Amino acid sequence: MYETPFQAENLGAYAFLVTGGAGFIGSHIVEYLLRHGAGKVRVLDNCATGFEQNLAPFAGNPRFEFIRGDIREPEDCRRACTGIHFVSHQAALGSVPRSIHDPVTTNAVNVGGFLNILVAARDAGVQRLVYAASSSTYGDSQKLPKVEPEIGRPLSPYAVTKYVNELYADVFARTYGMKLVGLRYFNVFGPRQSPEGAYAAVIPLLARSILTGTRPVIHGDGEQTRDFTFVANAVQANLKALFAPEAATNQVYNVAVGDRTSLNQLFTLLKSAAGSDVEPIYVAPRPGDIRDSLADISKARQLLGYQPAVRIAEGLRLTLEWFKKLDN
Repeated sequence: MYETPFQAENLGAYAFLVTGGAGFIGSHIVEYLLRHGAGKVRVLDNCATGFEQNLAPFAGNPRFEFIRGDIREPEDCRRACTGIHFVSHQAALGSVPRSIHDPVTTNAVNVGGFLNILVAARDAGVQRLVYAASSSTYGDSQKLPKVEPEIGRPLSPYAVTKYVNELYADVFARTYGMKLVGLRYFNVFGPRQSPEGAYAAVIPLLARSILTGTRPVIHGDGEQTRDFTFVANAVQANLKALFAPEAATNQVYNVAVGDRTSLNQLFTLLKSAAGSDVEPIYVAPRPGDIRDSLADISKARQLLGYQPAVRIAEGLRLTLEWFKKLDN
């Protein structure tokens, strides 16, 4: 479908753990690693928000292992990290609205689970751990574009949990000498992102509505902007962070494209790609949502060698193609 521009050293020499590997971004990382000859790829996932069907293509691969487990369980984390060289930590309970509705579970997964993985990785002697941070950490900061050192106050329990992850990573790096990298994702989208459930992301919801001819709901006036990032770019950032020079570790990086698109522009692009004339329904803004978001990706370019390869129009086309196949 697409290729991620990344040339690593011999992946066959290493064992990788992808937590949340049955999920949207995690399964793409698993696919990349296996396709490019990783020695072993282990997934830890409880499938609360991920899907085993995302892992079905890898089931017969002798280099692939699936552990159905929960990062809230320390023993599951210890088992998953045993014999692992590199960890890509994607497991989390996403969604700002979900965290507002249920902050306790969001904290248990995103903070308690992350701490369990850090401890297990430390005890197993993992060489490097790359974790999914979030642009929600910028909170109420009005500055655009967003630069890593300048954040505001969190606007949701979810944002609090992702900021706490960064604080824990910093402490574990300084206290235990671990090599950690945080990737602040900006609105990642693409194939395998589920449109189902009350907390689905905006692009799969819009895509499904357009393809089925139903009017989608847009919260607010649609002029709020985001730095929408195709999943191949997130995969590239993860791989480059796993193998970046040691001087690039123990830092956080924006992972985005560096373009700002309003929801109305996004909807127009999707409609055009699908040949649809459906119109949205506008409702009240959601609590906890930021108004505008745009990333400065110069730090990731300089220190990780990150170069976003798929822009929004191409990413939306690939995403719509996937949804069309899914519905057939």
